[in-house]
Amino acid sequence: MPGTMGSRDGEGQAVVTAGSRGSYAPGARVLVRDEEWLVRSAVQTAHDGCMIKVVGASEFVQDCEATFFDRLEPVEVLRPENTVLVADDTPRFRRSRLYLEALLRRTPLPRGERGLALADSFLLDPKTYQQRPAERALSGLRPRLLIADVVGLGKTLEIGLILAELARRGRGDRILVVTPQQVLEQFQHELWTRFSLPLVRLDSVGIERIQREIPAGRNPFTYFKRVIVSVDTVKNVGMYGHHLENIVWDAVVIDESHNLIGSASLRNRLARLLASRTDALLLASATPHNGDKKSFGELIRLLDPAAIADVEHYSDADISHLYVRRTKIDKEVRDEISGDWADRGPSVPLRCPATPAEEKIFAEFVRVWLPPGDAGTADPVVRPQVASIVSRERRLFPYTLLKAFLSSHHALAQTVDTRLGSAGCTDPAERAALERLRTLAAAMTDTDSAKLSALLRELRGIGVGPGSDVRVVVFSERIPTVKWLAEVVPAALGFTGRAARDAVAIMHGGLTDTEQQKIVEEFSQGDIPVRMLFTGDVASEGVNLHRACHQLVHYDLPWSLIRIEQRNGRIDRYGQRLQPQFRALILTSAVDGAKDDTTVAEKVLAREAEAHRSLGSAGAVTGEYLADREERRLVQDLLAGRTVEESLSLDVGPERDVLADLLAGVGATSVAAQPRRATLPTVFASTEQFVQEALREVFGSPEDALALRREDGLIAFDAPPDLERRMSDLPRSYLADQRVDGRLRLKLTFDRELAGRALDEARRSRRSSWPAIAYVSDIHPVVDWLIDKVLVRLGRQQAPVLLADVAGPVFCIQGIYCNRMGQPTVVEWMAVRGLPDMPDVGPLAEVLARAGVNAAMTNPASGVDLGRLQGLVPAAVDAARRHLAARRDAWDATTAEPLRVHRTRLEHWRQQSLLPETAAASQRASRMRRVDDTMREQNDLVARLETTGEPLLRLLAVLESAA
Repeated sequence: MPGTMGSRDGEGQAVVTAGSRGSYAPGARVLVRDEEWLVRSAVQTAHDGCMIKVVGASEFVQDCEATFFDRLEPVEVLRPENTVLVADDTPRFRRSRLYLEALLRRTPLPRGERGLALADSFLLDPKTYQQRPAERALSGLRPRLLIADVVGLGKTLEIGLILAELARRGRGDRILVVTPQQVLEQFQHELWTRFSLPLVRLDSVGIERIQREIPAGRNPFTYFKRVIVSVDTVKNVGMYGHHLENIVWDAVVIDESHNLIGSASLRNRLARLLASRTDALLLASATPHNGDKKSFGELIRLLDPAAIADVEHYSDADISHLYVRRTKIDKEVRDEISGDWADRGPSVPLRCPATPAEEKIFAEFVRVWLPPGDAGTADPVVRPQVASIVSRERRLFPYTLLKAFLSSHHALAQTVDTRLGSAGCTDPAERAALERLRTLAAAMTDTDSAKLSALLRELRGIGVGPGSDVRVVVFSERIPTVKWLAEVVPAALGFTGRAARDAVAIMHGGLTDTEQQKIVEEFSQGDIPVRMLFTGDVASEGVNLHRACHQLVHYDLPWSLIRIEQRNGRIDRYGQRLQPQFRALILTSAVDGAKDDTTVAEKVLAREAEAHRSLGSAGAVTGEYLADREERRLVQDLLAGRTVEESLSLDVGPERDVLADLLAGVGATSVAAQPRRATLPTVFASTEQFVQEALREVFGSPEDALALRREDGLIAFDAPPDLERRMSDLPRSYLADQRVDGRLRLKLTFDRELAGRALDEARRSRRSSWPAIAYVSDIHPVVDWLIDKVLVRLGRQQAPVLLADVAGPVFCIQGIYCNRMGQPTVVEWMAVRGLPDMPDVGPLAEVLARAGVNAAMTNPASGVDLGRLQGLVPAAVDAARRHLAARRDAWDATTAEPLRVHRTRLEHWRQQSLLPETAAASQRASRMRRVDDTMREQNDLVARLETTGEPLLRLLAVLESAA
């Protein structure tokens, strides 16, 4: 039964059941159902004891994955005293060295290890500023962080680094990433190609496939371990809530998290649900708040419900551990990106004098909709016969019409038609005025558009045309304008036939998620013939358009600095090697009193450029942090008689920008303070060496067994069925690209430069954006697969003996303390010497280095006195156990310190949260219930993170003197 001690297995070996302790060391071997399994992870559950995820080690279940609960059936951990020592007859003790390295790699880093373990081992340029968020996330009680770097700094890379560090710590097995639909594939592509983190993409096509492939009624979020899904797919908690409520994630990422603001929204409900079901929570947004301290406080509470007692009153000290924000002008960022991110060019306004047909429309606006006195009076001054058109209740509508016209006559016509077709448009004067606008718009031809003529001149000037590789992004707020431009511009530039169709891509919110993803992917591929992307502002958030393009034209301008900054950020971002060039078409009018593009748009364009130079971000200029609110506020200021300059003043003042001082400098660190690195013991000089020798050990002749070939810095081989199963979570398009004659043929490299060239070639390729050669990081599925293969090469509870440069026997022993969640809190690698009379315990890494345990070893295959060494095993284990017990208090003090700090902060929060005695009794009772619920939840979390039980020990190997 679970919890009993000293039972015997079928071979007479003593074993111990760990169910009573509820902790199992990852990498340990356990017996379940008379089969041997390798522990991958262990998590304490509320009702069924410890949930242990394992992979089969004995012959009958080898490579099979399974999950057991130790309250439902016996799970027995093998006792280290009964480890059987075996000789190693492989060349250079290859099997033993691989076995030791596999154990070192399989063991998660303890929670107390705050240093970065993998920061420099991925396919990206190591930038200190991009490692800061990982450093911050690992320093807290839990990895919960808002990453709010401004547009273009590389938030996806920062997220990838955090997730990879969590994976190395055994805390990144189950990952959910929630993004806007247009960036699903882009995000998935980055995490796989750069970090070797595969995510299953559940877009509309993915959901449809799942419904066909998984058993009916199966929860898709349990079927796949690592998932990326659009927020629009899962925001309906009513539809997906019953699935999500039953899943506990290791890490949840929510991109563009400013869209979560608003407690009544579906997105906010989704975020609150996910926040309660995950250990790590990463929120990302370049515009993290709307300027309202309360709503921002609610967002921070997703990360830590006990961070802020009063969302109306809190300081930077309350949130500094949960938030990081940098701009391009911060010193550390500026110093590091100088060679990898070209400085942006000026935002050039291109004035376009209105044509006679356009001047007629301007005149109509001045006569009826926006007469000259409108901006300077509290009540609109309009002609008496159309006074009802611009009533107090609808004072913003004339500006809606004006902005539609400043986009194009097609956009104006659609806006007019929409209003005429609405139920509220019943006033005869208004309908007559709208009919006149529609008639004027319908009378315009393409040659009557001054902006279209200017756009064609500019596109020819920058070299867009048949036979040219120059690409350009053209933004417009209005879908009719986007569609019209995509139709008329190619032919006007000389594209004909199929070339005219292929040269253009159109992107707007009316497209499906898969259509949007395909457009973004193809625009980044150099060999795809598309040269012009006409897009609405659906592409202004999160989308990477910089890899094959550095030219951007604002056909019309939003009246929002934030939106302009977001648009510009599509090509002005980390990795842009050419200077981003920005142009904006400014329609001007000679009609007296006309509100043309010089009235607002040109001034907004200039102020965004000024804010970028001086502040690094446009968000703080107006004190509004959502583009729609910023634009609405500007129009309201105009109606109230303020000038555009006053509305866009850089001197906002505390009444507008309530968070400027609060968030200033949060996350900034001295350039000299480099992120700390974790010190990891190792046997192999590199991951490449480990993989090469592991393939030789496991397959004998991988050249024959796997058709393995080595050439020009890469290896290529056919994936066996068990490896192919492990890689089934990868995108179907990627796996299809890697197939040759029906077999999954992998091309891998450990050369970062070669992998980088392969990635660049894929981006230029018309065939696929997936690189033909994959970079192998330390967390690549192939490395993980080989670790498991190596670990099962030894028999049940065996440890190898190696001849090395040591004076006497050295017993290599691992000791692990865990918390109630099964996560290691202390991992000690011990070298026990001086047996039997004077046992001495020291660091294993130092002994392995001095003993020459490496590829230069020789194996004389001479006899080893296994009997004598076997007799010392119990004494070695006892010495290791006593060493751990002696240091337990010191370790407890270290691991408990963050928990103590959290408890102190929690008690302070409780005191601050209580209402005064003068408050109504019902209010005080309601507040007390909420406080008690949070206290209970947080205290339970702390209890689960505390070290518990006895250490789990494992004898890894024995070094014997080669003399």
